[in-house]
Amino acid sequence: MDRVVAQCGRSGQRNRLLPPRVVVYFVLAMCLFSGQGYEEVARLLTHGLTWAKRWSGSWQVPTTGAISRARAKLGPEPLKALFASVARPLATESTPGAFYGRWRLMAIDGTVFDVPDSQENVAHFGRPKTHRTQRCAYPQVRVVALAECGTHAITTAALGPCTTSELVLARELFGHLGEDDLLLADRGFTGLELWRAASAGGADLLWRIRSHQVLPVREELPDGSYLSEIVAARDHRKRADPEMVRVIEYTLDDPGQDAPYRLITTVLDPDAAPATELAALYHQRWEFENTLDELKTHQRGPAQVLRSRSPEGVEQEVWAHLLVHHAIRTLMHDAAEQAGLDPDRLSFTRSIRLARRQVTAQAAFSPDRLTAALTDGLREITARLLPTRRRRSNPRVVKRKMSNFGVKRDEHYTWPQPTRDPADAMTIAPHWRTAPINPSAKARRS
Repeated sequence: MDRVVAQCGRSGQRNRLLPPRVVVYFVLAMCLFSGQGYEEVARLLTHGLTWAKRWSGSWQVPTTGAISRARAKLGPEPLKALFASVARPLATESTPGAFYGRWRLMAIDGTVFDVPDSQENVAHFGRPKTHRTQRCAYPQVRVVALAECGTHAITTAALGPCTTSELVLARELFGHLGEDDLLLADRGFTGLELWRAASAGGADLLWRIRSHQVLPVREELPDGSYLSEIVAARDHRKRADPEMVRVIEYTLDDPGQDAPYRLITTVLDPDAAPATELAALYHQRWEFENTLDELKTHQRGPAQVLRSRSPEGVEQEVWAHLLVHHAIRTLMHDAAEQAGLDPDRLSFTRSIRLARRQVTAQAAFSPDRLTAALTDGLREITARLLPTRRRRSNPRVVKRKMSNFGVKRDEHYTWPQPTRDPADAMTIAPHWRTAPINPSAKARRS
């Protein structure tokens, strides 16, 4: 932490009540105790040192104004650099659900955070509009991130105004992918240029694609998939400069399932990855949705607005939230690794509560007691496991009126739930084999 602060030019020249290192710890604690005020967070962070009378007599809890000025002086750069230094994939070869063959399973997706309604935040981040052309209540910052499916660890992220597309921010992340990564993405990530940018570093891709996109059949493969090509949107007629892809189309014979699915991948050899296995593998992408739930619901708090009224403070706060989430996920991975468990069986809620309790006490611990506390914490995390992940299906609706999603109605509360695993309910069936033949479809196949 000291190295990162020094590299960012934030090292203090004087002995202050809030030196840069303390401010970094405070910002992290502020995200861990997201429902508490500034002064209360400072008290919680230093509670373990109350036994030291000499120390407690020489240090006072700073005022809210002093903490705000110290945060502004620190800026977002040290938190961003610290995240870049520590965020990395966690899974080993023994981590269940983290690998497929030689590939590490990674997912990309985006989300937004509500930020305070100040003039500075509105000017910098913008305020989104709903499909009813009405403005949302708060400005929003957009975050796009890469996460490891097996451990939910966010390994890199990019921030921007809500007016900036997820596709633009995603380009900043592709340089962190390697040859042994398999990137999963939903239908929001599309386009030939984005596809080539994501695979430029040697990573393989498995993306869902929109049903209306034209994919001419170039060669049928024995596993039910076929080779096709994608082109830039402006070249959909001339089909100049195409990129070869493998297409997997399938349906799920199970209640509550969205069908049909269309996937494209850079893995062209069906022997290296059969169609049924890749189709079942795509559903691991939903682990990213669980990651966002951990970050935004359990850590930040449900529907809670960030604290910072300046763009620099907002960015600092978001990087701190990502750091805290990665730290907790690292703790959970270590606990699962030692116990030989699947990280999915460990509770993020229980782990973050443990972290909150330990932070208020560990400042007074000697190194031996810290080691013992860590051992006890790992034992507590694995003491009670979550039940095996149940099969779920939910409609894309919300209760909030001002949203681009549909409104939640009575029928959505009794939405049919799947009864079988995707691999068991799957039928590989290219749509052009089952759909009625028409001249335009016949022309596309040829």
